[in-house]
Amino acid sequence: MSEDESTLHLTDPRAMRALAHPTRLRLLGELRVRGPQSVGMLSELVDEAVGSVSYHLGKLAEHGFIREAPEHARNRRERWWRAAHSRTSWELVEVLHDPERKLASDLLRRAVFQRYVERFQAYLDREATLDPDWVRGTTSSDQTMHLTPDELLELHAELAELGARWQARSDPDRPGARTVTLIWQAYRGPQ
Repeated sequence: MSEDESTLHLTDPRAMRALAHPTRLRLLGELRVRGPQSVGMLSELVDEAVGSVSYHLGKLAEHGFIREAPEHARNRRERWWRAAHSRTSWELVEVLHDPERKLASDLLRRAVFQRYVERFQAYLDREATLDPDWVRGTTSSDQTMHLTPDELLELHAELAELGARWQARSDPDRPGARTVTLIWQAYRGPQ
């Protein structure tokens, strides 16, 4: 199920559908960015009732996205959780000829895309309050190219390598370092 210790490779359409819920995507994202959190802390972060958060965490745990982190609890009633992996992936070509997996993959991709939109809108809402040094490095762009399928695959690999190189350099404890989001897309466009 995993490519390596840090990546969960999805093949089960039930897991894809479970993750496609907006609250679950937010919870998993918060655990990946912030590290282990209690149910109460997560409830505040996502602005959802504790009972609702507990339910969604249970669904994430059921499919292996998160694990309990009892070593952080101050007492037996407090429940803490951590992300089980730093990344989730699935191969689109693997689902093409399986209608159930294709439908689940599409549902998850649309939910992830919606999360990207919401996060970028939140950034735009607060951009004017940021230090200009952070705004200077912000970018949003697109390019249209004419590539073969093999060249698109090569571009995919180069983008993944670039992201991995900067991820390896990432250190939340480094003075001045803040969370930065990198999103890219490469796909065959309309003719």
